[in-house]
Amino acid sequence: MNWHDRYSQQARWTSDLRAYLFDKAGLNEARRVLEVGCGTGAILSSMTTPASLHGLDLAAAALAEAKIHAPGAALVRGDALALPYPDFTFDVTFCHFLLLWVRDPLQAAREMARVTRPGGHVLALAEPDYSQRVDKPESLAPLGKWQADALHRQGADPSFGARLAETFARAGIEVIETGTIQRSGKEASREERENEWAVIESDLAASVPGEDIQKMKALDEEAWASGERVLFVPTYFVRGKV
Repeated sequence: MNWHDRYSQQARWTSDLRAYLFDKAGLNEARRVLEVGCGTGAILSSMTTPASLHGLDLAAAALAEAKIHAPGAALVRGDALALPYPDFTFDVTFCHFLLLWVRDPLQAAREMARVTRPGGHVLALAEPDYSQRVDKPESLAPLGKWQADALHRQGADPSFGARLAETFARAGIEVIETGTIQRSGKEASREERENEWAVIESDLAASVPGEDIQKMKALDEEAWASGERVLFVPTYFVRGKV
């Protein structure tokens, strides 16, 4: 599994939303910006701003790759639950497909608020809710449950997205804007679908028989070819101020 390809795919999903939210957050006037959970640098490498860019991740291997893809960013290994920065350090603090993986997302949101200056912005750019996933035709419905169960076994909260705005509010962040990303599976290219199946096969390998996975994959391909395929996972965002 090439994780940078996966993170880059996710970054493409939110490209238009990021441009809008970063503009609203005053990215071009910011001096210091932090991405919490920067992974391999897929987002940081795409950012154009005069600000000093910072990235934090818990995985050493991901940070090593981020140094290649985002060489201009200041990268630190650390925990989102205890950010190694002083109070009020950043003008904009953001995360992307992160909080569903964090053991205590409320604490992570509080930490993001703590390191952001008064009047600065905290953004959560994408948090999915797999409990509301839609798969059509109905023969593909088990796929969503399998994937949600697999995420849960890996330590994620697959239904967290719907609680994102509430989590920000409880963390003392003023919620300025929230909603869902308007994107459905009907827009997915063949390359994206292949990347998605690489993730699915990796996620399900330990819990679903291989023949069942391949049967579902064949049904998926048939549905795409016939134009019947619908895949939608509500994915939430929040723009907040401290």
